[in-house]
Amino acid sequence: MKILFSPSESKSQESVHKSINEDSFIFPSLYQKRLEIVNKFSVHVYNASVDELREIYGTKDEEECLRLKKLNLLNSQTIEAIQRYSGVAYEYLDFKSLSECEKNYLYNSVLIFSNLFGPLMAKDKIPYYKLKQGSKIRDFKIEAFYKQNFSKEIDTLLQDEFVIDLRAGFYEKFYTLKQPYITMKFLKDSKVVSHWAKAYRGMILRDLAKYKPESIEEFENIKFKNLHVKEIIESKHKREYIFEIVEL
Repeated sequence: MKILFSPSESKSQESVHKSINEDSFIFPSLYQKRLEIVNKFSVHVYNASVDELREIYGTKDEEECLRLKKLNLLNSQTIEAIQRYSGVAYEYLDFKSLSECEKNYLYNSVLIFSNLFGPLMAKDKIPYYKLKQGSKIRDFKIEAFYKQNFSKEIDTLLQDEFVIDLRAGFYEKFYTLKQPYITMKFLKDSKVVSHWAKAYRGMILRDLAKYKPESIEEFENIKFKNLHVKEIIESKHKREYIFEIVEL
């Protein structure tokens, strides 16, 4: 199974491994493509005004902007991507409390779409960084670059896999699935939710690590806490489960 997942703007500053190299990432043959983006980003940040930095980093704090500007992404220590991110979904995943078997399963099953580093396996090692979702490098769209250059390799990676797409909608711009897959939507009182959608994606990822489904039947046998299947919508490759949150 492979699970597609979003990053988060909140990140842990913990680092335990050496700086990035081509062995830090999946698709080592495309390492230079990743470096191309990192170098573009670094030059952009170096030449940016404080107001531009606020937009890039998504913060109004001038001191934080100037501190982030000094980061050397090529020389900084790293940690596994799934441990770098610390937003709502990752809080509810609570990766560190999982068993070693469950951790290893997620390391090798989860594909995270980083706003800066592109598609990453959960075990890939990345430095601390900050980049607001959807930010451009001048008029250069990072997500379009990764979609153009990495889609064939992702197609091969996912071939013959049971795929669950837990990404937020924005990250579909990095890669479009071309095979059958499961996705989910979360409702509360029949209205789409955002904060709780992130939380439930994290909780569902935790359950997937526990039960490790390899088919639709096995997936449907999982009893996700506080979620009731209201509807299943099928269209072309997508099988979308509409969940009603029955208790918070």
